[in-house]
Amino acid sequence: MSQHVNVFIIGGGINGVGIARDAAGRGFSVALCEMKDLASGTSNWSSKLVHGGVRYLEHYEFMLVRKALKEREVLWAAAPHIIRPMRFIMPHHKDLRPAWLLRLGLFLYDHIGGRKLLPATKTVDLVNGIFGKPLKAMFKKGFQYSDCQVDDARLVVLNAIAAKEKGAEICVRTECVSARRDGDVWAIETLNHDTGKKAKYTADLVINAAGPWVDAVLGSAFGKNNAKNVRMVQGSHIVMPKMYDHDNCYIFQNGDGRIIFAIPYTQDTTLIGTTDKDYEGNPRDAEISQEEIEYLCNAASEYFQKPVLQENIVWTYSGVRPLYDDGASAAQEATRDYIFKQEGGKGSDTSEIGAPLINIFGGKITTYRELAERMMDKIEENLGTKGRPWTERDPLPGGDFPTQGFDALVTKMSARYPFMESEVLRRMCHAYGTRLSMVLGTASSLDQLGQDFGAGLFEAEVRYLSANEWAANADDVVWRRSKLGLVINDKQVSALDDWMKAELD
Repeated sequence: MSQHVNVFIIGGGINGVGIARDAAGRGFSVALCEMKDLASGTSNWSSKLVHGGVRYLEHYEFMLVRKALKEREVLWAAAPHIIRPMRFIMPHHKDLRPAWLLRLGLFLYDHIGGRKLLPATKTVDLVNGIFGKPLKAMFKKGFQYSDCQVDDARLVVLNAIAAKEKGAEICVRTECVSARRDGDVWAIETLNHDTGKKAKYTADLVINAAGPWVDAVLGSAFGKNNAKNVRMVQGSHIVMPKMYDHDNCYIFQNGDGRIIFAIPYTQDTTLIGTTDKDYEGNPRDAEISQEEIEYLCNAASEYFQKPVLQENIVWTYSGVRPLYDDGASAAQEATRDYIFKQEGGKGSDTSEIGAPLINIFGGKITTYRELAERMMDKIEENLGTKGRPWTERDPLPGGDFPTQGFDALVTKMSARYPFMESEVLRRMCHAYGTRLSMVLGTASSLDQLGQDFGAGLFEAEVRYLSANEWAANADDVVWRRSKLGLVINDKQVSALDDWMKAELD
């Protein structure tokens, strides 16, 4: 027996769950399948920024930058627990772009996106101030501008929770193994890799939001074995021990025309990235190359007084960006904007007839919500209108407090749970916002939170993640629902995994 839905979505990254949330909230029936865990691909390997992309101005992508800048404060208001404003320091390198050009670019950056709450750009003295202290003496002047930092994997999970609460079915570790047109609907079969259970659906419309696997899904599930639409570009990051004592980020210009960031990450680490190189192969096998490590260390060492040495790297990660293959000659020049390609249905880009399939190529974390709204235009063109746009002013789970009210939330939760260590409580407030009370419940002591797995991760939190956020193993918990994998050791991770298998299966 098949279950019928209006919209079937393949892919549990930020684009897929963002569309599921919007569509379910407008009254469409929605099912989403993700072959691994939520945010297990590209959406977990970003630079952790909600930003306009100041460097895209040089490639004349003004509409993309404007669109992203407009979304910064929208997303900050929706999720002030996992998104926080940050100031960025751009040192002026006298041998690269002239100061007047940097100031002009940042003037545009301040004014084309409707900035309201984030502070404007200003010139900073790097000789006497704290911002110049970690840098080489040659850097005398810089510019300070605004963007935001985000926990990218939690952004995905919160959208999935919101979609489920609006009625969407979210199926993780579930692959779409077959999708075939059957008259004016799609006949779909899925396979849950944990249980071996198969399920059947019919759908009025299918969205392929599989990220780097878009073409692979077109081949395996839809039988389109010659699909070639995606240009895969690898971006890698290194994580270093904390490199400076203030909370601003740095954006460094490089002699090859690219930029890298140095970003405060966890309490004791600094994130440096990213690279841009074309990638071939399975996106899941992407890992940082020696060439990329040397590039990031050398580029950062051009600015920092203290050399960035490979032997001090704490962690690395690499992800593959699924950019639309627009023929750009260099990886960094390929557009970061999203592209929809529709096959069948009203407004089709091809000669195919029958139920519509819409493929998504490219996109950015920052523009996922706007992408979802544009996808809703496509859905409604084919299936009719059920509801109005609504996500622009609706908070994500746990984000129902004032945009600039995070510290007040921490104070409130500290009074409610005085037995919690301040840093642990602050981490949990960032993760869960006002829903922290759902995690800690009526506990009045640490003993009531159950087993301590290390670094302030207690049984109560793990049970919440399993019951409410699709976490099935230790990796889900310590790398995608949190970044505690950076501070707990392998033995603790193994103990957590064993406990979850014994207690939660």
